Amino acid sequence: MDCADCTLHVKRAIAALPGVDSVEVFLASEKAVVSLDPRVVDLPAIRKAVAGAGYSVPEAGSQDIGGKPADMRNFSRTVLTLLGIVFGLVLFVVVVGEWLGLFEVVTQRVPLPVGMIIVAVAGYPVFRNVARAALKGQVIAHTLMTMGVLAALAVGEWATAVVVVFFMRVGDYAEHFTTERARRAVRDLTALAPQKARLRRGDEEVEVPIAQVQPGDIVIVRPGENIPVDGQVCGGQATVDQSTITGEGLPIEVGLGSQVYAASLVSLGALKVRAERVGADSMFGRVIKLVEQAEASRGEVQRVADRFSAYYLPVVAGWAALTFMLRRDPLATAAVLVVACSCSFALATPIAMLASIGAGAKRGLLIKGGKYLESLARADVLLIDKTGTLTLGKLQIVDFRLLIDDLSDQSTIINLKSKILIYAASAERYSEHPLAEALRLAARQRDLELLEPADFQALPGLGVQARVNEHVVAVGNGELIEQVTGQPVAGIADVLPAQGKTLSYVAIDGQFAGVLIAEDTQRPEVPEAIQALRRMGISKIELLTGDHPGAAASLAEKLGVPFRAGLLPEDKIRIVKEYQAKGHTVVMVGDGVNDAPALAQADVGIAMGAAGSQVAIEAAHIAMMREDWSLVPQAFNIARRSLRVVKMNIAFTAVYNLVGLSLASLGLLPPIFAAAAQSLPDLGILANSSRLLRQR
Repeated sequence: MDCADCTLHVKRAIAALPGVDSVEVFLASEKAVVSLDPRVVDLPAIRKAVAGAGYSVPEAGSQDIGGKPADMRNFSRTVLTLLGIVFGLVLFVVVVGEWLGLFEVVTQRVPLPVGMIIVAVAGYPVFRNVARAALKGQVIAHTLMTMGVLAALAVGEWATAVVVVFFMRVGDYAEHFTTERARRAVRDLTALAPQKARLRRGDEEVEVPIAQVQPGDIVIVRPGENIPVDGQVCGGQATVDQSTITGEGLPIEVGLGSQVYAASLVSLGALKVRAERVGADSMFGRVIKLVEQAEASRGEVQRVADRFSAYYLPVVAGWAALTFMLRRDPLATAAVLVVACSCSFALATPIAMLASIGAGAKRGLLIKGGKYLESLARADVLLIDKTGTLTLGKLQIVDFRLLIDDLSDQSTIINLKSKILIYAASAERYSEHPLAEALRLAARQRDLELLEPADFQALPGLGVQARVNEHVVAVGNGELIEQVTGQPVAGIADVLPAQGKTLSYVAIDGQFAGVLIAEDTQRPEVPEAIQALRRMGISKIELLTGDHPGAAASLAEKLGVPFRAGLLPEDKIRIVKEYQAKGHTVVMVGDGVNDAPALAQADVGIAMGAAGSQVAIEAAHIAMMREDWSLVPQAFNIARRSLRVVKMNIAFTAVYNLVGLSLASLGLLPPIFAAAAQSLPDLGILANSSRLLRQR
């Protein structure tokens, strides 16, 4: 398939079969997704229907779905270069030949029947498709040009008809390379999908096709190999490049318990991975599926272009008829039919959208369709969740206050703080509370070695208590410490929870020792990203959170944005609807779990950290494959550039065709030059859309 008209013909052919419920045909990935009743329709029937439309379905295994190898891509570039040279030479010969009158000499010496045979042989593939479409009552892009060829033959200009056919074929090749360039992003992505896996079966290692791997299997991955499944590391340690999934350029270190994803590259070390998701169910498989089907989500600009393309062919036919009635000039009429290029209208939007979706995927942005790019380009309101979105979603110890007044030596204070932190973290060593993880992290960051606790007790709603190095250590809230020490907690610390901090008290052997101050820290790249969005004209940015007002106020003040706190999921949906009712285009950024309803309600929902989060991919329209806020302004930038390029493509095509039709109808554009001019818009659209693939 070379243009959007092709997908419509294939779709209609399959949809006409009894038992077919729905059909989606994708130009970029050259696939059709069919919902059917297998008791009524089968694959041979679908193959026959597609063949009847003038296309074919390759046999299983006969097509390299993994993309072209490097030498094949080089071959394609060579062919395209040679095609351009031949095109230029022939165009030059045509111009000079027409000017010198050589075509008249040729047509006089060669009999018309011989010329007609030459035209029929050269244009057979095109004429066959036109005839098939005509028998089905369809009009395709080449129908007009075929009518132009017949018009040229009717007036005895068989040499002109030959040149028209030549440029028809050149146009076909140009469209093929245009769509192939857009397809490459999907095929290059598909090529990374692992095809085999090495399994541990007893004491042996067996290499099997990826389709035979089941969840729970132990997969062995050696250095230099791609991880074939999503799963958890159950043995080994390695450096892994996850850029194909997360878009993050730097490799990471993984070990026992780490989560890894299919298509990630193991560069140093070896791993044993317990498979959890395989093939199409893996993160990489879902990415491929969504990228392939993204073009099915058509935006308003693309729908307008499709409607225009549908009415364009009848308009051109009417224009040609009017030209003949007014001028009685068969050559001018033929030129009108030849110069019209409907495929360029059909290509104007999907090529640009596919290029943008491919560019986004390379940067770690999974964009689910062109209509979301259009909405994002027009967005003027940005709503943001707090926990896990603007913040890391994990408590970190940011301060530690000693409750001892008679210390003046700084080194003594530091040593005492370290000692108390060791005791507190050791007491929390086996606790699953978020504050316990923050304590352990703080100890690791200071290279402090934890001690083994004894008599550990988890006290629900209060904290923990354990014996560490023969000392009774209690870590928890004020109520626990008051019980342990018998003293009131009020007034012993100058940092209050209302300021967005979480306080945890430490008592050793029944005496106050200190106050640990923790908070959910802000992502470091957020302020710069917010400023970038403001520079792009997104002036209305608001923080929405279910957290208490104190924590929200602290973060909102740092970022300089208004906030609403204590919100339930339904409250966030209500706020999104309020903005939409006022005519705003709303973008919601969340973590894809409790924010899922608001992400779905927004005009564009952007999910943070989609890797490993099925909810994020399901609910959001754009998924960030790594937790990096710099991707948010990048998404806005990609969307705006995409919409600008689409509008430029449509405007260029409309003006080009209007000028061409006008010149042809006035007799100023002979059929030969009209044929040459017809194939140029596709090349212009390719050149303009390819700008979207470049990094900015």
